[in-house]
Amino acid sequence: MSQQRLGLSGRIAAYFSESKLTPLIIFASIMLGAFAVLTLPREEEPQIKVPMIDIFVQAPGMSPKEVEERVTTPMEKLLWEIPGVEYIYSTSSEGMAMAVVRYFVGTDEETAVIRTYSKLYMHLDKIPPGVSMPLVKPRGIDDVPILTLTFWGEGYDHFRLRRIAAEVEREIKTIDNVSETTIIGGLRKQVKVLLDPERLSAYHIDPLAVIKALTQSNTEMLAGRFSQSNYEVRLKVGEFIKDAEDAKRIVVGVFNGRPVYLGDVASISEGPEEPSDYVFFAVGKGWEKTKENHEHGQFELVSHFSPRPGELYPAVTIAVAKRKGANAIVVANQVLEKVELLKGRIIPKDVNVTVTRNYGET
Repeated sequence: MSQQRLGLSGRIAAYFSESKLTPLIIFASIMLGAFAVLTLPREEEPQIKVPMIDIFVQAPGMSPKEVEERVTTPMEKLLWEIPGVEYIYSTSSEGMAMAVVRYFVGTDEETAVIRTYSKLYMHLDKIPPGVSMPLVKPRGIDDVPILTLTFWGEGYDHFRLRRIAAEVEREIKTIDNVSETTIIGGLRKQVKVLLDPERLSAYHIDPLAVIKALTQSNTEMLAGRFSQSNYEVRLKVGEFIKDAEDAKRIVVGVFNGRPVYLGDVASISEGPEEPSDYVFFAVGKGWEKTKENHEHGQFELVSHFSPRPGELYPAVTIAVAKRKGANAIVVANQVLEKVELLKGRIIPKDVNVTVTRNYGET
């Protein structure tokens, strides 16, 4: 009985089925696979190279039609000359033109930015009179926040929530691989100065002099540096206005040989800024399910009271983006752990923190 001759694949299979190295190779493959699973960056939106660049040009006094004819259309013609450009989206509005340049998938981001800068700045001589230089701002997938945390609570307004979120944001920025953080909503603290015309006239103070004094008093700059005991010491002059009391002590002029303070010629108050937008948070019928997930050990920061579905609560959101190449799962978990540690210290116990987006969640 003749023995069937094995082909190349058969001989390879026969060799490894009898070889003592096969178990070692299988074990090494399993270990490499486990290592890859643990170290490979994972996220809901994978990092695909699609360079996008925003270009802003100011054209004060021009109508949308003039902006399109004198700014947008000539700029588009220049941008289409750049190799690798796939799409150009443009908008012409009153006094401003904006163009978005999108390159082909896979184009190197730095190369795209350099090409765009070079093309625009090589033709600055073609800018019409009264039109500003182009502002170029690159965008990428890493600019998209991987995590958003919404602060809300019964009895808390937009102003108080903003101050809490600002302190939490400072702590989040200390975490490795956190790129950019943004606070959405809330009201900042504002010092309001209301000049009194009669007092200004009595002290012979010009309102423009008050504005100049305020600007100069709200500045901080580096004056120099020196070395001492293996340390570099930096010297700064000036300081920023922190509250209404600081503003009252600003010297705005001299009258009869005595300094005139801002508090002598103006009414100064401190409080929240005028709102330009509002952010609210509301729960739906699925809120009870979220509470059940928390009870079963899933990491969610949820409410300590029972909100009524559909009722609006003032809210402030912190959006967190990661650095390029960082693992979204690791960064998101580090931020959540940091926020959990801040509970009761910076974040009051009756302020709720809800995860409204988590691209690192598996």
